[in-house]
Amino acid sequence: MPHVAPHWITFANEKGGTGKSTTAVHVAVALAYRGAKVVGFDLDHRQRTLARYIENRAETLRRRQIDLPTIECHTVPLIPDEEFGEMVSEHGRDADFLVIDTPGRDDPLARFAAIHADTLVTPMNDSFVDFDLIGQVEGESFKVRKLSFYAELIWEARIARSRKAIEENRPPMDWVVVRNRTGHTEARNVARIEQALMEMSKRVGFRVASGLSERVIYRELFPSGLTLLDKGHLGDLGTSHLVARQELRQLLAALRLPDHQRDELPFERVPA
Repeated sequence: MPHVAPHWITFANEKGGTGKSTTAVHVAVALAYRGAKVVGFDLDHRQRTLARYIENRAETLRRRQIDLPTIECHTVPLIPDEEFGEMVSEHGRDADFLVIDTPGRDDPLARFAAIHADTLVTPMNDSFVDFDLIGQVEGESFKVRKLSFYAELIWEARIARSRKAIEENRPPMDWVVVRNRTGHTEARNVARIEQALMEMSKRVGFRVASGLSERVIYRELFPSGLTLLDKGHLGDLGTSHLVARQELRQLLAALRLPDHQRDELPFERVPA
């Protein structure tokens, strides 16, 4: 049977420090654990967090002489949209999923990757500083006043995509706003942000999912390239590790990513 087109998952937020790369790495490795072929593209050619993470992972596997699921990853230099599209076609030809990590700033390739995504994941910290990327709120009532430029960009892209969906045999874009670091936000502010997100989601059609809390474990894993899914290779696991892994499992379920013929493991059997 012919290979179906890979499913694009773009992690995008024009603000840095929201957990894009951490979330992207863990989602990519989770898909690899399911037996899918995953190809990553790191659009932040200066910081290269996704690419460095995968390089660290490869080095750890070599040094420890162990075999764990991983992904192929490419750093994308400053190139025109058309060249990036050709790069994706070349390296992602046989992939089941493309995982694209974008820089925390306005960037032409990041826009291209966002509007072409099948699943667009926008991680945000639970603060109105981060919410401002999506929409502006009134200072007193905290009601949504207007959409941001970024939200309008995605809204227009989704409309254009829906018009071509049948013609190109592609599903509508699924936009998921992921709330990270909710445990570090004061309860009243959490409620205000939740209300604003609900109001905004009705306007532009994104879904809201709970993400990853701020935990030291994520920063500690980067040098080794290991993830929370690599059970048996992380040493003694504390309560924080177990809670973080459960958060990840819930996020994976919330993303509702498609099953592929390569998949040998159901989602529920991603390492607990």
